[in-house]
Amino acid sequence: MPAALFSARHLLVVDDDADLLRLLSMRLQANGYRVSTAASAEAALARLAVERVDLVLSDVRLPDRDGLALFEDIRRHYPALPVILLTAHGTIPDAVDATSRGVAGYLTKPFDSHDLLDRVKRALQLAAPQTRATDNAPAVSGGTEPYAFEGMLSRSSRMHALFDETRLVAASDASVLIRGESGTGKELLARAIHRSSARAAAPFIAVNCGAIPENLLESELFGHVRGAFTGAIANRSGLFQAANGGTLFLDEIGDMPLPLQVKLLRVLQERAVRPVGATRSQPIDVRILSATHRDLDAELAAGRFREDLYYRINVVTLSLPTLAERREDIPLLAEHFLRQQAERYDKPLRGFAPAALEALATAAWPGNLRQLQNVVEQTCALTTTPLIPLTLVERALRATPPAALGYAEAKLRFERNYLVQLLKLTEGRVADAARLAERNRTEFYRLLQRHGLDPVLFRSHPPTTTAPDASPPQDDDHP
Repeated sequence: MPAALFSARHLLVVDDDADLLRLLSMRLQANGYRVSTAASAEAALARLAVERVDLVLSDVRLPDRDGLALFEDIRRHYPALPVILLTAHGTIPDAVDATSRGVAGYLTKPFDSHDLLDRVKRALQLAAPQTRATDNAPAVSGGTEPYAFEGMLSRSSRMHALFDETRLVAASDASVLIRGESGTGKELLARAIHRSSARAAAPFIAVNCGAIPENLLESELFGHVRGAFTGAIANRSGLFQAANGGTLFLDEIGDMPLPLQVKLLRVLQERAVRPVGATRSQPIDVRILSATHRDLDAELAAGRFREDLYYRINVVTLSLPTLAERREDIPLLAEHFLRQQAERYDKPLRGFAPAALEALATAAWPGNLRQLQNVVEQTCALTTTPLIPLTLVERALRATPPAALGYAEAKLRFERNYLVQLLKLTEGRVADAARLAERNRTEFYRLLQRHGLDPVLFRSHPPTTTAPDASPPQDDDHP
């Protein structure tokens, strides 16, 4: 791999030994890498929440939790992000076990610098290619820069990690199960997989398994022959035949009735379809992508979904976050939808008033992207001014079912993630974040320190490398 390609690669080094942290940073920077540092697992997770990183290099022994626990957190939220562990001789068995679970490699202290660079290079070669920033993505201050990927736009580090996973999956022909709440963009992601795959020139066919009556779904999927049932006056090809050579997207597969699940399993096993009423099967070459908002594990336990079919469709799982979990994308997406509607209605719309944009950014969004798009469309249709006012946004939000996301509930369920989202939203301004959380600033600082969150990381231009012994955040009411 050309050395120039590594110049943009961003590494996160995690170690509580300040001297070793500086030494590693100097060696890696001297070889063209961009380096960020963290002295604890929590600080590392905070970095990952706001910065796009290509590889993590972590000590096994950390003050707040060990590197293996950090690796598990990274694998859960950023499955395509490679991790290399640094270990002392006494922890080699743990490191070997971690390697079997997916760690990109480990180095035993003291280690040779050439060996270190070689391990980093090899891990990056196996990692997903970097997602490229779109040329026409709107500029947004602070945090991760916006990226476009096959029609999907985001500045969320979590979404960027998902884009990397999607690129890796698209290069294979594996069946993919896309999980996510209603309105999170599951079909968009399925189309992105198709367009990034070798099947891109062939058809992409989408079918909602919950929207077609049970007695018609079999014929829709597999086709039928003339006379197979009342009203079958001619032979008709099904969606499997229509998608031959391409991709079939089975949306809401969790709603598929059990009898049809048996027939679908047979099709996937035999790679052949037999139309309703036919005596012979027809070979097919179709990649299956599925999606559901249901908890399929619960459906399995209740006997409403077949276990053998589950493992057929769930070779790889991709999970889409809710809009509330990627709040930094709300202003970006709202402006994107606004431009679309301005063109549709031929209106000279310039954007949202600051108070209107704040209302959008702090709303609950139980309907996710679909609800945001609906709200923007309502406001664009009704506005008589170039800037969308707060009153229209509030009116559109009241037209959708409310869903409270108070501080008490957020603290109980995901306190740390809640704090990260607030800091992203306010670009590291602690006074504003504390106001939104309805907590005084002193208490809010204690919460940040408990979770190892440094507000500086969330500001428009955070430092790339920080000292491991950074002092606690200062009052940011004064520049």
